[in-house]
Amino acid sequence: MMQKIRVLIVDDAVMVRSRLSKILATDPHIEVVGVAATGRIALAKLPQLKPDVIILDIEMPDLNGLQTLSHIRDLDPKLPVIMFSAMTLKGASITLDALALGASDYVTKPDHMLNTGDVTQYLEATLIPKIKVLSRRESTKPPIASSLPAVSTTSTRTNALAEVVAIGVSTGGPNALARILSTLPADFPVPILIVQHMPPMFTKLLAERLTAKCPLSVREATMGACLKPGTIWIAPGDYHLSVQHTRSGVQLVLDQTPPRNSCRPSVDVLFASVAETYGDRALGVVLTGMGQDGLQGCYKIRASHGQILAQDEASSVVWGMPKFVVNAGLADAVFAIDDMMPEILRRVSRASNSMRSTT
Repeated sequence: MMQKIRVLIVDDAVMVRSRLSKILATDPHIEVVGVAATGRIALAKLPQLKPDVIILDIEMPDLNGLQTLSHIRDLDPKLPVIMFSAMTLKGASITLDALALGASDYVTKPDHMLNTGDVTQYLEATLIPKIKVLSRRESTKPPIASSLPAVSTTSTRTNALAEVVAIGVSTGGPNALARILSTLPADFPVPILIVQHMPPMFTKLLAERLTAKCPLSVREATMGACLKPGTIWIAPGDYHLSVQHTRSGVQLVLDQTPPRNSCRPSVDVLFASVAETYGDRALGVVLTGMGQDGLQGCYKIRASHGQILAQDEASSVVWGMPKFVVNAGLADAVFAIDDMMPEILRRVSRASNSMRSTT
């Protein structure tokens, strides 16, 4: 019998501690081994409780969530910590601070924590899967073959130079994107499009923070914006991002059609439109994240003879999204996060080099 996942809940609100404990207790694979009303109490309990996962509130008296997280990371750099953050501008900003400090992931708090079915359903769908994946107790099995598109993996590849880079990322994404974009050259020759699974407000703040670390501006995508070399667009929370040909060139499209893979924005939506618009000159990059969003889109990029890169397991916070792509035989190559940008440059920069050599 598999050992239960040991969870420690840290929150100063007794109602939140009680509600979370009851919801997690409904899962037979999870055991709440303790609760703590402050960060200091939580730190004192760690040696005794030895949790597999910590759920950590942000705003608390004495030691706040960021201070507590910093102490946890000093004690154990790899212990999974899920921030339980408010869906506010301040909450979004502090959550991004927490991710930069080493938090594994986050879940936004519902508007209220009363005993309602909606709250239970929301937390069962968002928090429990993250606990299982981050504790390494839930494997990411390859999808059933019959459910995937029939695409020949031996079809002729053109190896054309990419005219667009489309990136899909989820859990661990903010740090992965910062690692990649901080090494981006200022004369990067093609546009970059990003889908990061995040709610509204979070993506705008993420774009601002990435801009501070990147030689190029990172902006939330806007309807109708034209794609130009060196532009970087990130899908706004709760909107799908895609591209389409127009008389003015390739433009961005935002929509709120139903979620795909329970995600909006969805990597599949972006990748499918990039495959249709750019064909063999599309480069899809699948980075760290749980779930399989992006898999169907990779099939479409591959069917259009485009190229696909995937992040390796060792450098991923969760090797879910990349693993599905790798197991399906769709990745042209697999790289650690710090080796990803040199490979992207190799697949796009020769276009600008050849242009310089003819002038």
